[in-house]
Amino acid sequence: MGLFVHEDPYYDPDVRQVGFNRYKQLLSRHAFSWIKLNLLTVAGALPLAAGIGYAILSSSILVLIPLSIVGGMIWGPFLAGLYDGILRGLRDAPESWWTAWRKSLRQNGRESLLPGAVLGLLIGMYAFMAALFWWSAAPQSLGTIALYLFSAALFLLLNSLYWPQLVLFRQTALNRMRNIILFTAKYAWRMAGIAVLQLIYAMIYVLFAPWTLLLVPFLGFWYITFLSQFFIYEPLNKELEIEEKFKTSSF
Repeated sequence: MGLFVHEDPYYDPDVRQVGFNRYKQLLSRHAFSWIKLNLLTVAGALPLAAGIGYAILSSSILVLIPLSIVGGMIWGPFLAGLYDGILRGLRDAPESWWTAWRKSLRQNGRESLLPGAVLGLLIGMYAFMAALFWWSAAPQSLGTIALYLFSAALFLLLNSLYWPQLVLFRQTALNRMRNIILFTAKYAWRMAGIAVLQLIYAMIYVLFAPWTLLLVPFLGFWYITFLSQFFIYEPLNKELEIEEKFKTSSF
């Protein structure tokens, strides 16, 4: 991953870079660790994926709801661990990926159960609706498809800002939602771009399945999470004073 970094004669690996050099620097340092975190995250998502798949095959919303909730609760701590690991890399925290993941599991495991349940339920509902579109004898109207995609993009936007707050700070869900609204209002175009980027990424995996499933263990969750957080980390750090609070707490 660091193949092209040293082409820049002014590159110093011990100095935090900016722009595209920062992107390359982070991948050089952390890509293989994040792939390992991704494997754990994929393993944690298997019960949710199996539950949703079974519910769709049985065409039962009554089966979908409980299986999605339980699967999401199982996945929540794993997803929190992924966000925690990526954010540690973005703020140049020194811990190894395995130490950080175990610490995240202890610190965020219980608190991530409810958000995981909600996340699992919403993913299940979106997957079930997509299956209904596919099964429908008549094509869906453009308005229906647009509404579906818009709501999915909004869901991805909320997800991109909620989980970082969960792993970084001890707050109430109400405070997190308030921060999401204020941050999105201030950085509306940036967040819209992040939501569209994630939506396109997800659609590529869905539209080109099953071939794209081969990429899930290696790219699946970590790369789009890293890319999204990379684009919003500087303003997020500015508004929430992430690094300043961690420096203060270390003394």
